Amino acid sequence: MIRLKEAVIVEGRYDKIKLSALIDAPIIETNGFRIFKDKEKQSLIRQIAEKRGILIITDSDSAGFVIRNFLKGIVKESDIKQCYIPQLRGKEKRKEKPSKEGFLGVEGLDDEDILRAVRNSSATIIGENTAKSAEITKADFYDLGLTGRENSKGNREKVLNFLNIPTYLSTNAMITSLNTLVTLEELKDIVKNLQGNKMK
Repeated sequence: MIRLKEAVIVEGRYDKIKLSALIDAPIIETNGFRIFKDKEKQSLIRQIAEKRGILIITDSDSAGFVIRNFLKGIVKESDIKQCYIPQLRGKEKRKEKPSKEGFLGVEGLDDEDILRAVRNSSATIIGENTAKSAEITKADFYDLGLTGRENSKGNREKVLNFLNIPTYLSTNAMITSLNTLVTLEELKDIVKNLQGNKMK
């Protein structure tokens, strides 16, 4: 179990149950899209964010990103840290059918995948050395051909597909998610490997 300074924001009850066994921190549910109209919950999240910061962990489907973006609109950016989970196909054990987009949610991931994503995020882990290697920047994206080039969009999609990250991320969101999943050196290796497979 890892202990966090930040409170964790998740979508639902089963996500909370899953993370409660892995993370020592307050875990707040948005109750899915109900957060959009729940002024009391919004106020609570803002207060918690101001006091200790929040770490947002949503599913890696489009609904998860809608909720993530909504929270970014109601909480100061400086109080938010992001944790992106891998986008993996599958079905949660308690469900009869896969989700609409066919991806595993937070509750369906292996413990190791979740802990790796949290450790690679910018969350403050209490009692561990959380110093990170150099972060990936827009300048790195340019150097690697992921922005500012004719085929940059296609190159970004190849990297996102390789890492099982949603391909509809904006460039800024992609940089943030990569900084939670890989180091700059690992990204360079991935791009080099994909270039060998005709990524230009």
